Amino acid sequence: MEKYTEIRKAAYDANMQLPKLGLVLFTFGNVSIADRKLGVFAIKPSGVPYEALTPDSMVVVDFKGKTIDGKMRPSSDTLTHAVLYDKWEGIGAVVHTHSTFATSWAQSLRDIPIYGTTHADHLTADIPCAPAMEDNMIQGNYEFETGNQIINYMKWKGLKYEEVEMILVGSHGPFAWGKTAEKAVYNSAVLEELAKMAFLTEKIKPGAPRLKESLIRKHYERKHGPGSYYGQQ
Repeated sequence: MEKYTEIRKAAYDANMQLPKLGLVLFTFGNVSIADRKLGVFAIKPSGVPYEALTPDSMVVVDFKGKTIDGKMRPSSDTLTHAVLYDKWEGIGAVVHTHSTFATSWAQSLRDIPIYGTTHADHLTADIPCAPAMEDNMIQGNYEFETGNQIINYMKWKGLKYEEVEMILVGSHGPFAWGKTAEKAVYNSAVLEELAKMAFLTEKIKPGAPRLKESLIRKHYERKHGPGSYYGQQ
């Protein structure tokens, strides 16, 4: 339908950023973009290589995961995206990849510690890693429960999705989100880079200390605080 042309094009453009940024191989990832007014989101079709994608191939679904418009099956992760949109009204895009370093931390079932100011420029907490899902969740509605796993773990950790826009799902991989597609893709790329830096830090110095609190606050506040002075006005 013509009313979905814009959201399809935006979802296509965002998905095509993933291979350019080195965040995916083959079909290992997806981006979705929501249109809150229409109550839908557009997402990559399942199992289609990036070079074969077109704007028209994006599938439009509602916030319960039901296909509204499209000729192909949506991503197998669609219900995970749907849960996040349904529960977190402030997000406009979701990215899931199996990028190398972030996925390695997820497979290790470890949070990514905040070791340096690059991390603190983006968030003041360790990047959380939700535990591997319980068997009953895996054997049930797996993708739906993955969304619940993300939301419940963020809540349990006392983290706000507006401030911590990324997470690892244990034994699985990274998810990131944002108000816009640009921000969600950016967050996904930042997550991968922070995962790589943390890995190298531990290789260079096992037992390296976390960044001290004064530097965490300084670097975060100068970019995001009420008196921020990073960038141009």
